[in-house]
Amino acid sequence: MMGEATDIHVRGMIAGEADALGRVMFRAIHERHSAYTEAQRNAWCATPPAGDGWAAKLAAQDVRVVEALGAPVGFITRDGAYVDLAFVLPEWQGRGVFSMLYDRTEADARAAGLHRLWVHASLTAQPAFAAKGFRVIRHETVARHGETLDRAEMEKVFDGLI
Repeated sequence: MMGEATDIHVRGMIAGEADALGRVMFRAIHERHSAYTEAQRNAWCATPPAGDGWAAKLAAQDVRVVEALGAPVGFITRDGAYVDLAFVLPEWQGRGVFSMLYDRTEADARAAGLHRLWVHASLTAQPAFAAKGFRVIRHETVARHGETLDRAEMEKVFDGLI
């Protein structure tokens, strides 16, 4: 069992960190119990995202990272009101990392004058977003590399606004 980190904090993404975040995403998808089959997970993310295109995707968004023990253990990205990516290393799940990431993201969104956030949440992520006040707008199925994956479009409207 991993020892408790004494220095765990939320920060922005640092230069050169994109590939490390790609490995967090890959491990979160592949190294835990999943509602998706192995074939579906491979269609979603066959290899850790890396390289210039991945770095550019992240650079174009607002990225928050939870760092513990000197390394990223989770991250979340936001493009305007859209939460694009949210992943936590398997060994750090259930330890408040998603809450730290989401709470900072919502605070940033509110500070930017946004009135809602929305996400396409995987089956695995839906309970975490629901716990933060998101509601399902609609369930949908998307095709990826010959596989279909179920997910939900979810949103959270701030301060009771519609």
